[in-house]
Amino acid sequence: MTEQSEQQSAGFVAILGAPNVGKSTLINRLVGSKVSIVSPKVQTTRARVRGIRIVGAAQLVLVDTPGIFHDAKRRLERAMVHAAWSGAQDADAILLLVDAERGLDANTRKIREELVKSERKAMIAINKIDRVARASLLPLAASLDDGKTAERIFMISALDGHGVEDLLDHLVGVLPKGPWLYPEDQLSDISDRMLAAEITREKLFLQLHQELPYSLTVETEGWRELKDGSVRIEQVIYVSRTTHKAMVLGKGGQRIKSVGQESRLELETLLERKMHLFLFVKVREGWHDDPERYRDLGLEFNS
Repeated sequence: MTEQSEQQSAGFVAILGAPNVGKSTLINRLVGSKVSIVSPKVQTTRARVRGIRIVGAAQLVLVDTPGIFHDAKRRLERAMVHAAWSGAQDADAILLLVDAERGLDANTRKIREELVKSERKAMIAINKIDRVARASLLPLAASLDDGKTAERIFMISALDGHGVEDLLDHLVGVLPKGPWLYPEDQLSDISDRMLAAEITREKLFLQLHQELPYSLTVETEGWRELKDGSVRIEQVIYVSRTTHKAMVLGKGGQRIKSVGQESRLELETLLERKMHLFLFVKVREGWHDDPERYRDLGLEFNS
C-alpha cells in the first residue's frame, strides 16, 4: 500500500428515510451536482443511486435509497423498500433523514424499529428546518434521541444548505481508512443512459399531477454519438394502459413536447454537450410484474 493510499479514507453512507423527506435533494447538495431526481411526489427514487464526493483525502459514497414506508403492498413498492434496506446493510454508516414537519411519523418509527433489530445505529438529520418554528426542533430532537439508534443528531435544510457542511464534515470523519473506491473524477455510479431516463421521468412526475407517474417507466433505448460531438437519444415511455398514453402525450402532443424540451435542456447542462432527444410512448400492460424491468432498475423481483 502506498503512502498516499494509507492517508486516504473511503466508504459508503446510506441515507434512509420515509418517502419525500428530501434524500435526493440532500445527496445532490452533498455531491455538488445532480445525480438523483427530485420531485414533490413520494417514492420518486426507485433504485439505489450512489453519489460521490471527495473532501481532501476522503471519498464519501452516498447511497440514495427509495423511501421506506411500513405498509408497502405492491410488488414494486416491496422491491423498493427491500432495495433501501439492502443499501443500509451494505453501508459503512447510516444517515436517517427525518422531515421536521412530519416528525416521528409511523414510517420513521418503523425504520427505527428495524434499526434496533439489526443492531445498527444511525446518524440522524432533521431536514426542512426552514419550514417549522425553531421552538419545535428541540422537542423533536429529544424524541429522536432514544439511546438505541441515534449516534448524533443534526439539524439541516437540504434545500438551502443550512447545516449541511457540518453534516458533511462529520460523515467524512466516520469513513474507514483505505483507498478510494471510484475514480477521482466520477460523481456517480449511474450511467449517462440511466441518468437521461431518470431526468425524463422526473419531468413527467412534475407535469402529471395524478397517480399516473407511478404507472410509467422510462427506458433509454438508443444512444448514438454523432460526428459533431452531440448525442442522439431515443427514449420510450412505457405506460400500463391505453388511456395513460393519451395523458402522457397531452392535447395535440403538447405535454410530451414540453417534457422533451425540459429534459433535453437539463441533460445538455448536466452533460455539457448538445442533445437530440426523441420520446416515444408505448403501452406495456403489466410492466410492474415483468422481472426484466426490475433487473434494469437493480431491484429484486421476488423481494
